[in-house]
Amino acid sequence: MKNRASMEEWLANMLFSSVATLELPIIDRLYQAIQALDTKAISDLSDRLLSSRETKELRAEEKQRGLALNTLLGRLEIAIDGVALDDYQPNQLLGLCVAAVYWQIDLNELKKGYLWSWAENLVMAGVKLVPLGQTDGQLALINLSDQFAKALEIEQQTEDWMIGSFTPSVSIASSLHETQYTRLFRS
Repeated sequence: MKNRASMEEWLANMLFSSVATLELPIIDRLYQAIQALDTKAISDLSDRLLSSRETKELRAEEKQRGLALNTLLGRLEIAIDGVALDDYQPNQLLGLCVAAVYWQIDLNELKKGYLWSWAENLVMAGVKLVPLGQTDGQLALINLSDQFAKALEIEQQTEDWMIGSFTPSVSIASSLHETQYTRLFRS
């Protein structure tokens, strides 16, 4: 990535080829499984999410985010009777869904919040790495958020057998990052 336009293109590809087809459908199904106390579905979805992380680094990152959120939820005493987070592969989406069900956050609002959090996090990383100025970062965030409705439409059309991610460039970059000596971010 060399500029705002190339960063926006990269992130839009991730939005439509992974977030809309993997993360959002998993959130949808986890939320419903938690409400139904369907522990088998929760386990299967957690395993599927982790197995969809193509590299060792991406799997470690998912587990680390999940463990951190599980710790936070435990300290806040947020739990759903019948859903013990320690029984599942740690992942961020499960913790988010447990918190959303606990606080009675509407599923669509949860997905919108997840999209905003995802976009803001990656755009702010891009501001530092590309590098971009704050104005270009804000413009990128606005342009990316304008595509959230389309991502939500894609998610609604994603059947169970279609859930997955197709971001080979992200996988290649992650694989190269795993062996890099100097690391800017800890996974």
